[in-house]
Amino acid sequence: MEIQNPHDKFFKATFGKVEVAKDFLNNYLPEEIIQIIDLETVEPQKDSFINKELEEGFSDLLFKIDINSREGYIYFLFEHKSYLSRDIAFQLLKYMVEIWEAKVNKEKVDRLPIIIPLVIYHGRNNWNIKTSLGEMILGYGDLSKNIQEFIPNYKYLLYNISGYTDEEIKGEVINRIALTIMRDIFTKDTRELVSTILRSIEYLQRLEDKQTGIEYFETFMRYIFSTGKNLSKKDINIIVQKIENTYPEGSEQVMTLAEMFRKEGMEKGMEKGMEKGMEKGIQRGETKALEKTVIKLLTKKFGVLPEELKLGISKLDAVTLEIIIDGIFEYESLEDIKKYMV
Repeated sequence: MEIQNPHDKFFKATFGKVEVAKDFLNNYLPEEIIQIIDLETVEPQKDSFINKELEEGFSDLLFKIDINSREGYIYFLFEHKSYLSRDIAFQLLKYMVEIWEAKVNKEKVDRLPIIIPLVIYHGRNNWNIKTSLGEMILGYGDLSKNIQEFIPNYKYLLYNISGYTDEEIKGEVINRIALTIMRDIFTKDTRELVSTILRSIEYLQRLEDKQTGIEYFETFMRYIFSTGKNLSKKDINIIVQKIENTYPEGSEQVMTLAEMFRKEGMEKGMEKGMEKGMEKGIQRGETKALEKTVIKLLTKKFGVLPEELKLGISKLDAVTLEIIIDGIFEYESLEDIKKYMV
């Protein structure tokens, strides 16, 4: 299924979870900041401050958190372009001002909360941009400190994960997998990326909740497929075998998921991913492979399908078939499928 802006969706699906955000902050914030924040107060905010023109290159997450026993905020800005934005300090300043404006306008406060800004970058290019606003201002460094006091300046925390080694990637399972995959999505060739996927599947087995592991496997695989990575038939088979062997209980969900990726990888392809490199890839508008996939998945889940239902499925368009595939784990009976045939 085509995913619009897969970097954004993967980032928010991962770091939007409180436990993952807390784990990241606990492992990557400087010690002097850790000492004054209360991680138990982390609370995600629904607001986003990225405008339409920039949303293809950036994602953001805002968390409220106690800083020095007072209400404060930590602002994540994720740059998911493969190249650098030289005005990042200026962009961040605008977003922080918007956060403060929202506080003033909605809550009528006259004191502004602390905001700690941090940037996560995973592009191919080395980060050679200064991390303070003052360094963007012409001649700022030549001024005396007395004069500099009249000019806005701040620093942001930078996490250039594209340069991290495996040993430098810290945290719990989900955090480590997310950072590793984001690191490798631009910088590794297909063979190395497959190795990363296989290693990630092994990490997921360490989770006490196996269901969470299976669901997150689907999340990161959809991210990889949707970012234009060309995985071959052999690659897909290796990955599918790995997930099946990693969960030897052979649960229905694992088998269904494995079949879904096998079909998507070898027959359908994805407009922004597998379509360019998968063997026997087909155009998005062709519905025959989608129809076969829906019938195969439903048969695996519910048993032999009535001929009437198969006939109804054959009349559905590609978009509807994709919706059915996307919701395969949510259906409780075949009645849930019939609603698409009205």
